[in-house]
Amino acid sequence: MIDNSDLPIGFTMELAQHSDILNRFAGLSESERNAIIEGARDINSRQEMRNYVESMFYEPKSSFF
Repeated sequence: MIDNSDLPIGFTMELAQHSDILNRFAGLSESERNAIIEGARDINSRQEMRNYVESMFYEPKSSFF
């Protein structure tokens, strides 16, 4: 269970704007969620937090050359 009081407010606000990312985040194991939350604690601006949340599950496409 995720305790919202443990989440940085900016992180919570960005997750609220991205329901697809929120759903994936909620499905992670507790240790995976904790690692992401700890990373969010080091972020100092709204734009950085937006970038962090939007890139949490980004999987770069591999090229086949």
